[in-house]
Amino acid sequence: MSVLSPVDARKPRDPRDPRDGAAGRPRRRSRAAGAGGQFHGGRIAYLILAVVTAVSVFPLVWTAIAASRDNTRLAESPPPFWFGSNLPRNLEIAWHDANLGLALLNTLVVAGSIALGTVLFGTLAGFAFAKLRFRFRTALLLLTIGTMMVPPQLSVVPLFMAIAELQWTNRLPAVVLPTLVSAFGVFFMRQYLVRALPSELVEAARVDGANSLRVVWHVVFPVARPAMAVLGMLTFVMAWNDFFWPIIALTQQNPTVQVALTGLGRGYIPDQSVIMAGALLGTLPLLLVLAVFGRQIVGGIMQGAVKG
Repeated sequence: MSVLSPVDARKPRDPRDPRDGAAGRPRRRSRAAGAGGQFHGGRIAYLILAVVTAVSVFPLVWTAIAASRDNTRLAESPPPFWFGSNLPRNLEIAWHDANLGLALLNTLVVAGSIALGTVLFGTLAGFAFAKLRFRFRTALLLLTIGTMMVPPQLSVVPLFMAIAELQWTNRLPAVVLPTLVSAFGVFFMRQYLVRALPSELVEAARVDGANSLRVVWHVVFPVARPAMAVLGMLTFVMAWNDFFWPIIALTQQNPTVQVALTGLGRGYIPDQSVIMAGALLGTLPLLLVLAVFGRQIVGGIMQGAVKG
């Protein structure tokens, strides 16, 4: 049995010292994540995620299955639960009957313009409401939020009269301009910039001689980039799927995707397989956008959360 000298007693113990049996043992890694670590889910968490994923993907899979069958097979009971061989034929019929080439191009222009305008003007107005001081700021903000409570159906008649007076009927500006700015976008960006953008940063830029345009370009936009990405994606999806106003302002000669799909399946017995094929063609661009930009958007959200 060894006796430690007073000098050795004052020295910190080495965890690898064989004389200390408890400290010399290798530490077991805890399943709980520490600061900066990663959490590992159990079997129940993965089971829940698998069920949620299956329920979310099932409508898209069923659309593809129905688009690959014929109308007779879809009317049978039980319905088919696997792919058939009619998908190329149904896609070709839907493409030509609904003029989906022009519809996809129009929808891309409309959704892209609305998303870009909403992000730009929403960020500028949100910055003004969040960090600038001017008269009636609170009243104007409440008025902007109050417009979200007005049902869009109430504005259909005066809005249609306005575009008819401007001779924009059946033209894309009739769909783009009324939704180029949204109260939700202004409120969303305002709430984000209140916390994410320090007032000291704006004041420092002012002291350095930056005008309002340079402050917005070099200070506001870099800070607001995560929220701008989220708002742009949400607005793009909403504009792509919008049906109510485009069906009023446009016709089958110059349609968006949702307007063009109404021309499919007309007749005494609608061809459900062709309708499903058209719906599949109208959904694929959204899936492509999510696959290409989804990682960047999620990364921007996480970066903004860490900075905040």
